[in-house]
Amino acid sequence: MATTNDLKNGMVLDLDGQLWSVVWFQHHKPGKGGAVVRTKLKAVLSGKVVDKTFNADVKVEVANVDKRDMTYLYNDGSSFVFMDKSTYEQTHIEPDVVGDATHFLLENQDAIVAVHNDLPLYVELPASVELLVEYTEPGLQGDRSSAGTKPAKLETGYTIQVPLFLTTGEKVKVDTRTGDYLGRVTS
Repeated sequence: MATTNDLKNGMVLDLDGQLWSVVWFQHHKPGKGGAVVRTKLKAVLSGKVVDKTFNADVKVEVANVDKRDMTYLYNDGSSFVFMDKSTYEQTHIEPDVVGDATHFLLENQDAIVAVHNDLPLYVELPASVELLVEYTEPGLQGDRSSAGTKPAKLETGYTIQVPLFLTTGEKVKVDTRTGDYLGRVTS
């Protein structure tokens, strides 16, 4: 148990049997009446975001979410298999739990898996990953007023927009949160 005054970003709350992650919070003291805490909460399982206002000093249930360091091993067709780095135990995780992380997962890649009561909640990847451009059309320099982009298929099968100067076989850095091209990787 914690009070609404103890809320922090990233904290997971158990409200009415559902898990909610605190995205944003603000203590607010209006001119008249008691202080309140405004929050933006994201449902851990569905991803739905809601605004909720609590009175100050109200007790809320904090969920015990264990974030474990794991390594992605392979996709067996129906689920993704991860191995816990500390216990070497393998865990099968459904594709809907992995979510958009599937676009950037390579075998033997490190990830953080959030677990609550032995149930995987979500998979967290590093902020950016380096992936190989599997195929992209040759870029044509031509008449345009600004820098152009073209689609490029990555080694995971995901397609992103990249600058025209990139060619097939180059490594690029990709933001895992937005799927945006961040830059070329030089080795």
